[in-house]
Amino acid sequence: MLPISNQIFRLSQGHLNLLTVCPRKFQYSYLEQLNTPIDPKHEEYQILGSRFHLLMQQREMGLPINNLLQADSQLQNWMTNFTKIAPEIFTPNTNNQTFRESEHYRTLQIGDYLLTVIYDLLITDQNQAQIIDWKTYPQPPKREILAQNWQTKLYMYVLGETSKYLLENISMTYWFVQSKGQIQNIKFTYNEQQHQKTAQELNQLLNNLIKWVKDYEYNTPLPQIKESDQTCESCQYAVRCHRQKNKEITMNINQQFPNLENIAEVSL
Repeated sequence: MLPISNQIFRLSQGHLNLLTVCPRKFQYSYLEQLNTPIDPKHEEYQILGSRFHLLMQQREMGLPINNLLQADSQLQNWMTNFTKIAPEIFTPNTNNQTFRESEHYRTLQIGDYLLTVIYDLLITDQNQAQIIDWKTYPQPPKREILAQNWQTKLYMYVLGETSKYLLENISMTYWFVQSKGQIQNIKFTYNEQQHQKTAQELNQLLNNLIKWVKDYEYNTPLPQIKESDQTCESCQYAVRCHRQKNKEITMNINQQFPNLENIAEVSL
C-alpha cells in the first residue's frame, strides 16, 4: 500500500460527517474511493438541486436565466415564490453592501488537512457576514440535527477563522425551496462559545484521523461503529462490513447526519 499519511488531505463537510458517523465508511468512500449504485430517488434530488443552484448562480452573475425558467416550470414556480418571500436576497443594498458572491470558495489548512467550503451565496457588509445555502429536498431536518451537521459548524468556523468579522456578526441561513410546497428557512447565529466548541471537536476528529490513516497504511482498517447503533442496516457497505441483515439493504442516508450535499459542493 502506498504511504498516504504525508499527503495533504482535502476535506469537506461531507467528509467530516462521514468520519463522525462511521470512520469505516469514510475509508471505503474516500481512501479507497469505492463506487456504489446511486439510489434513483437520491439521483433525482441531485439533478434537481444542480438545476436550482445553476439558476441561482447565473442570476447572481447577471447572466440570462429565462431559458432555464422556461424549460422547467418547477424552477419557475420556486423562483416566483422565493422572490416574494425573501426579496432582500434578490435586491442588493448597494449603499451598504461591500461584497456579494455566488459559489464563494474558501479553504483553511490545519496541519496536513485542507478544509474546503463553498458557500452558495456569501453576502457581507462592513459589519456582518451572511452565509446562504440552498436546499431542494422536500423534508428539512430538525433544527437540532442541522445544528450538529458539519456543514453548519464548518461553514461558520472557516469564515470566522479566515475573516475579521466578529463571531457574533456571522450567520448562516438554509433556504428549503420545496419544503412541503412552502419555502422555509432555518437561520443560525454564531458566537465565541460555539467557535471554541467546534475547534475542539474538529481538532479531536482530525487527530483521530491522523492515527487511523497511519494504522491504515499498515493494513489496519478504520474503526467501525457499534452494530447495535443499527446504522449499518441502511449502509451501502453493509455487505463489505459483514453486517448485512436478512432484509434488503437500502441506500438510505444516515439519519443522524443527513446528507446536505444534494449538489456535491466538494465531491466525495
